[in-house]
Amino acid sequence: MQEFIISIMNQFGYLGVFLLIAIENIFPPIPSEVILLFSGFMTTYTSLNIVGMIIASTLGSLVGAIALYYIGKILNKERLKKIVAGKIGKVLRLKAKDIDKADAWFDTKGNKTVFFCRFIPIVRSLISIPAGMSEMPMPKFLVYTILGSAIWNTVLVVLGNQVGEKWTSILHIFDQYSHIVLILLIILFIAGVSFFYYQRTKKKKS
Repeated sequence: MQEFIISIMNQFGYLGVFLLIAIENIFPPIPSEVILLFSGFMTTYTSLNIVGMIIASTLGSLVGAIALYYIGKILNKERLKKIVAGKIGKVLRLKAKDIDKADAWFDTKGNKTVFFCRFIPIVRSLISIPAGMSEMPMPKFLVYTILGSAIWNTVLVVLGNQVGEKWTSILHIFDQYSHIVLILLIILFIAGVSFFYYQRTKKKKS
């Protein structure tokens, strides 16, 4: 995967960075750290520059985020309610009011969530889906997505430029960061599900 990414970037430059980052946003398993760090390194031995790399990667992030936003919009709140009203809802013990609560939470916390999640692996991409599902206003979504993505992309591109040929050593650090975040997300998910079922059981008993 890494060799393929590097070959695309060497061949297409800014366009390659744009396309790879857009695809990475839709398919999170593609490592954005490789793309961004290597794009920074590329500025040390090609005519490509840091500003161009940041613009190309941020536009790619935006296109990928918009695609996921509209996927979330298609899977809107009303459709989710219909889903949980059936067998899936019974298995997961979810009700329509749970969807309303989640939607209300995103309405109040969504702006900050979209911004800060741009710094978190995996969640960085997927956060666009609930934003679309809750119909977060597009102007706000675009502003917070651009700001968060631009900061993240700038940090990695500049790092790649500064360390040069040693960019792979920085990549190992980000790999560890991604693994730690993934483990924490799994723990939080398990804890959240456990708490949810505990609350439901408690209500039934009372």
